[in-house]
Amino acid sequence: RPMSTSFPLDTMRVRFAGATNIGRKRDHNEDSIQLPETERLAIVADGMGGHASGEVASRLAVGLINDHFNETAKQQTLTWPYKVDRDLRTHTNRMITGIMLANLEIWERSQRESRFKGMGTTCVGMYCLDDAIIIGHVGDSRCYRFRANELMQLTEDHSLINDYIRMKRVTPEEAENWPHKNVIVRALGMKESVQVDIISEKPHLNDVYLLCSDGLSGMLKDDQIQHIIATERDLDRMCDRLIDGANEEGGVDNISVVLARIEAA
Repeated sequence: RPMSTSFPLDTMRVRFAGATNIGRKRDHNEDSIQLPETERLAIVADGMGGHASGEVASRLAVGLINDHFNETAKQQTLTWPYKVDRDLRTHTNRMITGIMLANLEIWERSQRESRFKGMGTTCVGMYCLDDAIIIGHVGDSRCYRFRANELMQLTEDHSLINDYIRMKRVTPEEAENWPHKNVIVRALGMKESVQVDIISEKPHLNDVYLLCSDGLSGMLKDDQIQHIIATERDLDRMCDRLIDGANEEGGVDNISVVLARIEAA
């Protein structure tokens, strides 16, 4: 897999690393990831649906969101040499629109072709501006932030179990052994349109952001994830250690990890 790459931010840099792994129990990988190439955009998508159609859905999501960012970047070169990077609203809209377009395409394809019936995918995307990080998500793929030795889950799972916890019908402890743990209540491809949750963060030096599928978060507890991030300096190795950790705990699902660390320029 590619080694980590870094991109300039205002007075800092952001370094990315990532990998996806089939895990120990599945016969194919329905996760897809995107590491930044031209745009400072990273995505994790976890597909679902029979006959490998989840693979199709997650690949579509990653490809279409990426295409949308590349297309809209071309439109913005008109304002060069002024920095457009600071306009949070514009870039938040790019994230929402990109994810909504992907949703529509996946939904239409699942309506049109019987072999794709019922396919869908989660999605968590992260776009780095000079002074802000925009996270868009649908489903139970997560974004965490590690800052000052504390790991914090930024996204909220769009899952049945999380709805129950929120309504206080189940305690987080009871949820551990709940039978319908992986029922998703919001995903790309479920309906013609989708609501995208957006979070924006101000990046601090030494922050580490983690995007992952539930193949990681379902296997490793938050304190295990926190320990690996806290004790590993090398970003590529950090990625491998997280995936190895999930596999050691059973690896019952595909595992995808994208890391972004804010470093000194």
